[in-house]
Amino acid sequence: MSLNASATAAERPPATRWRPSTRLLYVTVAAAGLVALPVLALAFTALSREALTVWPHLTANVLPVALWNTALLLAGIALFCGAVGTGAAWLVTQYEFPGRRSLEWLLVLPLALPTYITAYVYVEILGFQGPFQSALRALTGWRSLRDYWFPDPRNLPGAILILGLVLYPYVYLSVRALFAMQSAALIESARTLGTRRWPLFWRIGLPMARPALAAGLTLALLEALNDIGASEYLGVRSLTISVYTTWINRGSLAGATQIACVMLLVVVGLMLAEARTRGARRFTLPVKRPRPVGRIRLSGARAWMAALACFLPALFGAVLPFFYLLGELWRRDLFAQADAALWRALANTVSISALSAALIVAIGIGIAAALRLGREHALPALARIASLGYALPGTVLALGLLVPLAAFDNLVADASRTLLGTSPGLLLLGSGTALVIAYLVRFLTIAVNGVESGYARISPRIDDAARSLGANRHELLHRLHWPLMRPAIAAAALLVFVDCMKELPATLLLRPLNFDTLATLVYGHAARGVFEDGALAALLIVAIGIYPALRLARAGEQLPAAREN
Repeated sequence: MSLNASATAAERPPATRWRPSTRLLYVTVAAAGLVALPVLALAFTALSREALTVWPHLTANVLPVALWNTALLLAGIALFCGAVGTGAAWLVTQYEFPGRRSLEWLLVLPLALPTYITAYVYVEILGFQGPFQSALRALTGWRSLRDYWFPDPRNLPGAILILGLVLYPYVYLSVRALFAMQSAALIESARTLGTRRWPLFWRIGLPMARPALAAGLTLALLEALNDIGASEYLGVRSLTISVYTTWINRGSLAGATQIACVMLLVVVGLMLAEARTRGARRFTLPVKRPRPVGRIRLSGARAWMAALACFLPALFGAVLPFFYLLGELWRRDLFAQADAALWRALANTVSISALSAALIVAIGIGIAAALRLGREHALPALARIASLGYALPGTVLALGLLVPLAAFDNLVADASRTLLGTSPGLLLLGSGTALVIAYLVRFLTIAVNGVESGYARISPRIDDAARSLGANRHELLHRLHWPLMRPAIAAAALLVFVDCMKELPATLLLRPLNFDTLATLVYGHAARGVFEDGALAALLIVAIGIYPALRLARAGEQLPAAREN
């Protein structure tokens, strides 16, 4: 009996043991675990005994004000971005007017400016010593604020307006893509039945755009929640600022983790609201590839009003800040005054952003390829978890990574002292590796989505044909997928590089000592009240970010041609 059992075990084919359908599954599992790590670390720290003793103070003195300010900030930004982004998208897709093609890409340019740079610029422009009030005093003879009243941008309404001017393109891009591809039969049938412009927008256009509007607003609000430089400079005590001040200024890591957990609940609420809005109504088009809607040509005052309505957001969101930075560069001759600190910050920015982008895109390729080639049912869920890092605000992410990374550094240092009698120092937190990990967690979703968009253009039948000719998975990736996906991969790498370059909260909190990037250099000048000294660094950030913004604008260029009605 035992001999037969042994023989049966020996003859059992090795295929009965579990084997992954592709080794890229391990990449997906590791990425999902890395994204989950800061969340689990935050929850563990927030439930510690020390943190629980801080909680009554937070609920009584910190959280009420921070939650109220954050709610008002997000509500104001949602209204502003929804109105401006949706209105501009409707105008450029449904009507023809002077300058429409130029305005179509100008409306995207505010994405090239980080929120903190726009905030610094407008405080300089609208401040007492700024060009606007100086011109008013020169024209009227006023001498001080006792002689006149001028709105101060450093408050909650100012923060809503300034952040909204930077973030509305998220709504504009998503809604424009949907408006451009709506069914011509539906829109033109409504026009034939006599539906006027505004009822057409409110009854047909806007309801059909609800999923895209919800997605764009969620991205804009997540970016607003991630902001630290603009909110701090404009005097808004949001949850993000509360995390930063509680950790850095008050030295309470336990309190900061608890506020960060509250921020996570806000993020989860935003994502659930987006999913509910997107799934509440479903619209189907009558044909597989609907004919685009022909644009109505406007004339006279209506044409110029439409052009002005589209130009003003671009003017105040991108054109005015950009030319102000150029003016400061010229007026102060900042190129001649550029010092070694600026060039070190530029080198640090380019090197760590390029390294992070290469690593992030490589892992994104692995995850997208695993979804393409793998057969495990858990793969989509793991890939979804790995792509959730973009929803983590930078301060929350930095705080969640600090505890496990510091524990790893301490463990290695203790082991090295015991075995070798010397300590290597902080391997992760002191070398910039922690910063690369934070970028990886936060921006991996951009790489995964970009590579998946490239895969979507490769028919599975091509894979089947290659396999029938004897190609294995490695050959599929190397000889077939890679050449076809290179444009999508390059675009994803570029977007990741620029996002890493602009990231401020995580960089500010996890950078090594004496390590400045362009973002932290600009932040430091603004914190000292001399933002104009950082105008060149700010201009470099903006200049690098313009090209990806233009690529996003060109992505929607395949829009229907204008037609006179």
